[in-house]
Amino acid sequence: MSIFLPVLALGFRPFFLAAGTWAVLTVALWLAMLHGLWPWPNHPTGIAWHAYEMLFGYLTAVMAGFLLTAVRNWTGMPTATGAQLAALVGLWLAGRLAPWLDWPAWLITGVDLAFLPALALALRRPLWHGPNPVNRFFLGLLTAMTLAGALVHLGALGLLAGGETRGHRLMLDLMLVVLLLVSGRVMPFFIERGIQGAQPRVRPWIERLTFGLAGALVVVDLVAPLTWPAGILAIALGLTLLLRLISWHDRRVWTTPMLTVLYAGLLWLALGLILDGLPAFGLLAPRAAMHTLTVGAIGVVTLGMMARVAVGHTGRPMQAAPLTLLAFVLINLAALLRGLGPLLLPAGYQVWLMAGGLCWIAAFALFLWVHTPLLLTARPDGRPG
Repeated sequence: MSIFLPVLALGFRPFFLAAGTWAVLTVALWLAMLHGLWPWPNHPTGIAWHAYEMLFGYLTAVMAGFLLTAVRNWTGMPTATGAQLAALVGLWLAGRLAPWLDWPAWLITGVDLAFLPALALALRRPLWHGPNPVNRFFLGLLTAMTLAGALVHLGALGLLAGGETRGHRLMLDLMLVVLLLVSGRVMPFFIERGIQGAQPRVRPWIERLTFGLAGALVVVDLVAPLTWPAGILAIALGLTLLLRLISWHDRRVWTTPMLTVLYAGLLWLALGLILDGLPAFGLLAPRAAMHTLTVGAIGVVTLGMMARVAVGHTGRPMQAAPLTLLAFVLINLAALLRGLGPLLLPAGYQVWLMAGGLCWIAAFALFLWVHTPLLLTARPDGRPG
C-alpha cells in the first residue's frame, strides 16, 4: 500500500500532517467557541476539551509520528506502514471527531482511549525486542498516558472528582518526560553533527538528576499537586535542565535555525518549570505559567522537531525554508504572548489569548504550507521512508 501512497511510507508523514492540521483547527475552534461562534462539543466540553485536544490530540499525533519513525532507527526493526499505519491514523482521527457526534459519552470515551494502546501494540515488538532495553520505558509511558486520558474522561462523566485536572496534569508531566528523554538522546547528536567541531558534553550526574527529579514530579503532581514538594521539584528540575543545556551549548547553535528552535524550546521548558513551581509558595496564581510549558516548551520543540524530521527523512538538505523560519518566530511569539503576557499584564488577558492563538495558528499553517508537499511525495533520492 505504501508503494502507491508515499504518505503511508513511514509514520512521521501522516501523523505530522494530522498534527499540523489539528494544531490549526483546534485553536481556531477554541477561539471561535469562546466568542460564541461555534457550538461546544458533547464530551468533554469547555476548557476540558481544549486542554484535552492539545494534549491527547495534537501532542499524541506528534509523538506517534516521531516514535514510529525513530524506533525504526533505534532498533533496526520495522514499524507500521501502509494499511496498519492508515488504521492508526484513522483511530486517532476517530477520537478527534467523536466529541462532535451524537454518541453517548461512554462510546466517545472508548473510541478516544483506544488510540494510545493501539500505538503501544504497534510499537511493542521493536521496543521490547530491540537491542536497547531502555526503549521499553516508552511502553510504560504510553500505558501511563492511557491512564491519564481515563482520568479526564472519568472526571467529565462525573465519576471522579477532579479527574480532569489530574488527568491533564499527569499527561502534561508525562509529555515533559518524553521531551527530556528525546532531547537527551538527540540534541547532543544534532549539535555535534550540525556544527563542525562542536563538542556537547553529556554529564551522567546531570542526566540521573534530571530523570530522578522528573519521575518524582510526576508522582507528586498526581497525589499532591500545588504543594511545596511539587514546587521544589519543578524549580529544581528547571534549574537542572539549565545545567544540561549549558553542558550542550555551542554559541553557533544560535546561527543554525534548525538547532536554534529546539534549543529555544528547551529554554522555554526550563523557564516554564521554574515558573510552574512558584504557585506552591504563593508567588503566582495556580497554573498561571501553564502556557509557558504548553505553548512555549511543547509547542516550540514539537514544531521544530516536525520541521527537522520532515526535511531530513524525506531526503532534503537540513535547511529551514524562509517561511519555516517565520513559523519558528511566530511560535516563539505565541509563547511570549500567551505564556508571559498574562503574567506581566493580567488586565490584557483576552488580548494575549487572541494574539497568542493567532500566532500559533499562523505558525502551524506555515509549517503545513512548506512541508505538506514533502510529506505527500516520495523521497527524491528513491530511498524508502
